[in-house]
Amino acid sequence: MKIRNLFFSAFLLIMALPASAQWTNYNTTSAISGLFGIANSAIQSAERKKAMEIHAREKVEFEPNFKEALAEAKDNEAVENWEDALEKYEEASKLNCNYGYTDQKSLTRCINNLYVKAGRTADGPSILNNATTILPDYSAYRYVRENPVYVNKKSSAARILRVACSDKETRIEMEYECGVMNGVANISGRSYIKGNKGGKLQLAGVENITLAPSKTTVPWPGQKLRFALIFPPLPDNATEFDFIEPSSSWQYKDIKCQ
Repeated sequence: MKIRNLFFSAFLLIMALPASAQWTNYNTTSAISGLFGIANSAIQSAERKKAMEIHAREKVEFEPNFKEALAEAKDNEAVENWEDALEKYEEASKLNCNYGYTDQKSLTRCINNLYVKAGRTADGPSILNNATTILPDYSAYRYVRENPVYVNKKSSAARILRVACSDKETRIEMEYECGVMNGVANISGRSYIKGNKGGKLQLAGVENITLAPSKTTVPWPGQKLRFALIFPPLPDNATEFDFIEPSSSWQYKDIKCQ
């Protein structure tokens, strides 16, 4: 009823617009557009308010479920029922991600610890395989730098942890921190590096991450996925290079390689 009254008032206002010679079709069109814009904003505001009210009611409704799941998780953990504890922590985390009862990072840490204890270490590319991207020996690389200096103004979720350059390859080890439940990560096959002493070098291989359009899932906020990107070798005289994934925020420039 309120929306109908709003449109009726808008119609009356339009009918009352000045009928002078200076009032043009453009003026009328602009006036109508403005009035409908106001009406649309009012509708969107009402919808947002309704959604917030529903969310608040659901938060209160599901809080006992969250507390019960969390309590059962801790009880199972105390008696080393790892699988049941993990299941309950994940149940509590689903509710917590939706309604924000507590700090999710603390729940994520519990889940991470239980993955190994519950025997989930063979689930495929994920945070459980982070260690596989760290080589036992980097002596074959002429240049290795942890936490290299670079410029990136677009992405804060992924960072470069190590760069290793040899006569056979350029290796970039990165870490992506998930900010949402069931976050995903992948890398475009069109990604490339470009040195200051040479042309573009296309992505040649990946470790612990999938090529788009396939996706690697990161289940919980706060979890970190470590992966490696392999490119052809840079020229010996290159002193820095850029890493670019087209049409994404993963654009890192002036990465030192000397």
